[in-house]
Amino acid sequence: MINFSLKGKIALVTGASYGIGFAIATAYAEAGATIVFNDINQALVDKGVAAYKEIGIDAHGYVCDVTNEDAVNQFIAQVTEEVGVIDILVNNAGIIKRIPMHEMTAAEFRQVIDIDLNGPFIVSKAVIPHMIKKGHGKIINICSMMSELGRETVSAYAAAKGGLKMLTKNICSEYGEHNIQCNGLGPGYIATPQTAPLREIQPDGSRHPFDSFIIAKTPAARWGTPEDLAGPAVFLASDASNFVNGHILYVDGGILAYIGKQP
Repeated sequence: MINFSLKGKIALVTGASYGIGFAIATAYAEAGATIVFNDINQALVDKGVAAYKEIGIDAHGYVCDVTNEDAVNQFIAQVTEEVGVIDILVNNAGIIKRIPMHEMTAAEFRQVIDIDLNGPFIVSKAVIPHMIKKGHGKIINICSMMSELGRETVSAYAAAKGGLKMLTKNICSEYGEHNIQCNGLGPGYIATPQTAPLREIQPDGSRHPFDSFIIAKTPAARWGTPEDLAGPAVFLASDASNFVNGHILYVDGGILAYIGKQP
């Protein structure tokens, strides 16, 4: 029998007060997991706890900056004491700065790398010893199509996500013998409140130019939804994926497979 259940598991999803992280954590709760999440400040944590409670999920929220190694170590120790050993880690916290590379400062570049790449390294490093001791663990890094492709104004983000893809493969290589599976989940263009302005109908009734671009580049001919990520995320967190390791699962409606229509 294929086991997709997460009953009895403790899942930490970083930066999951809203958005994709919230959708993944919700799917995990529906599959039976206890949810732990963090965010950068108390206001976001309170907002997240309230949002989970509204849909019947009793989530454990904590304030923690994933780029601060001492704070992360204290956070993981507190979660271990108050909730239990983390079975599933989703490194979801991240930012993007859309700035042409020649206009981006080194400090701005470093900030993106610090949150999107160093953060997953720091949090993974904190949970791996507990997973080794327990004899199993799942680490899921939220990669991106920018792990494979470049695009204007996202040099730091693409560099970070490309690095995260390789960190995923290396965690697999280094800790697979301890029954730890580390895989990546690569969302395509997802319809969220954050991307809503890019999908607004224009005054003349036409699609937003970026909306038209994405639809034309996606064989599925639509944006993804947060719910489209639920099944793949549960699969990678469950025992059904125990022999899947070092893999990046792109949930993109086929964009990476498609060269596009001839003009």
